[in-house]
Amino acid sequence: MKYFISKMPSPRRIALVAHDHKKEDMINWVKHHKRILSKHILYATGTTGRLIEEALHIEIKSLKSGPLGGDQQLGALITNGEIDFLIFFWDPLEPQPHDPDVKALLRLAVVWNIPCASNKATADFLINSEFFEGEYNREMPDYAYYTNRKI
Repeated sequence: MKYFISKMPSPRRIALVAHDHKKEDMINWVKHHKRILSKHILYATGTTGRLIEEALHIEIKSLKSGPLGGDQQLGALITNGEIDFLIFFWDPLEPQPHDPDVKALLRLAVVWNIPCASNKATADFLINSEFFEGEYNREMPDYAYYTNRKI
């Protein structure tokens, strides 16, 4: 596969998503990292975004609630190169009615080489990385071979 380099913009565009049983964890994580996160552009699915805004009084670009299409909206932003990080505290013990959307969102993060944390430990490692606020040139897959193939 061929790749091209994409300089990650500053401020970073960070997506925050949390399933119902993980929303409190997300709010506490954002609270703990508020100083760093407030320097960046934050997106969130509906309920998560509203709860973060209410608890921490920081600006969030809220999308629809996940089950109402917010996961898909976020996937479109990733596909269009408008999201740089995905912090998604998902609940592995609770079945989700929109599970295919959740899997599609996680798949798109991998397809477009987006750093993705699915738990607090990984999110802590990401936010404390030298690359989080520093310069980073992300290798982006060149999917021209895929889109130009003959079927």
